[in-house]
Amino acid sequence: MADRAEKLVCNSVWKLFGAGAEDLLKRTGGAPTVEQVAEGGLIGAVRDASFNVLEGEIFVIMGLSGSGKSTLVRCMSRLIEPTGGEIIFDGNDLLKATANEMVELRRHKMGMVFQHFALLPHLTVLGNVAFPLEVQGIDRGTREERAREIIELVGLQGRESYYPRELSGGQQQRVGIARSLAVEPELWFLDEPFSALDPLIRREMQDEFLRLQNVLHKTIVFITHDFDEAIRLADRIAIMKDGAIDQIGTPEDLVVRPATDYVAEFTKDVSRAKVLSVASVMSPAPRRKPAGGYGGEIPVETKIGEVASRMSDGDKPFAVLGSDGKQVGQVTKDAVVGVLIQG
Repeated sequence: MADRAEKLVCNSVWKLFGAGAEDLLKRTGGAPTVEQVAEGGLIGAVRDASFNVLEGEIFVIMGLSGSGKSTLVRCMSRLIEPTGGEIIFDGNDLLKATANEMVELRRHKMGMVFQHFALLPHLTVLGNVAFPLEVQGIDRGTREERAREIIELVGLQGRESYYPRELSGGQQQRVGIARSLAVEPELWFLDEPFSALDPLIRREMQDEFLRLQNVLHKTIVFITHDFDEAIRLADRIAIMKDGAIDQIGTPEDLVVRPATDYVAEFTKDVSRAKVLSVASVMSPAPRRKPAGGYGGEIPVETKIGEVASRMSDGDKPFAVLGSDGKQVGQVTKDAVVGVLIQG
């Protein structure tokens, strides 16, 4: 991801609730302590949050209830006004944008999906998906044509005339996703979009989300409290605690190299087979192929849990291929079993 451009950058973002919040930031040089925030009778919902989101990346922000993750994502779109800091989108500081400029950005460049679907009950699926385009003033024929394309993309073709009450929970969430995509956003915010769904439907929606991302390559900020969901979807994860970011890294970084006791505790029950790639256990490719050949080929980024079943019936090593399709190493059954035994 090193060659990707920065799409969104947050520098020392604060959200303090209570009277005198901005004055406290000024008096403390923009860096009040937890004690100073408490002494001022304020609530530090977001404290000194700094990170970047790369173009085409799925950046997951997670934490327990009350950690500040939903407040932070609303600060990024200025649905909640930050108390201080910088939020740079495409090189421009959003905190310096006027209210009208923010409205236009949300209409044309930002997509948002929340836990509660907030569909308009008096509109059909087609009407709900086309609604943001209607707000933009796009003519009916054009907006409905675009809406039908998105409806097909999210797998709801044939249900254009249905009303929200006639849809399942998973189908309603697909409508919410389609509506947010209708404006072809450059930046897509999703705040716990699947948490209200049953486990099976939630898994299906995660699959659908990954399929859409493979097609659309959006820049995504995704909020969740579920670590299994985070490691399945994320390129990188930021873990929040008490309004502050404790650590940012890949799922593998967080599980294998936790920076704080909190992150270690947060990730301790996660199966390493879900987060470790074969790159972490492969050995260099031999000059000659093994006597019995290879049992198969796997990409270097494949998770160990995914390859374990393929290796269970034989003892042949697997050739590990890089992004260019060339062999970069090999992985043995013993190496995979070793991770599985570790848990």
